[in-house]
Amino acid sequence: MQGRQMRAVVLYPGEDGYWVAECPSLPGCVSQGKTKDQALRNIREAIDCYVHALQEDNLPVPEEKLEVAAGNATGHYPPGRSVGW
Repeated sequence: MQGRQMRAVVLYPGEDGYWVAECPSLPGCVSQGKTKDQALRNIREAIDCYVHALQEDNLPVPEEKLEVAAGNATGHYPPGRSVGW
């Protein structure tokens, strides 16, 4: 699709053994696949379809606003990296 905007995707293992991929900036835009690669291919297609449907209905396409921070469950971050909430 022409003019594709970069979108953040969250990828995690699902309870059924499949990989789940979600696009937080597009509410309800979720897909899955047997492998990480398949889940990523599927979410790309889902994102394209989601955006296309909004455009066809003359609805605004949400902008990507996600900020990413790396850390672990303890809340400790690598030296030199901080996160402001």
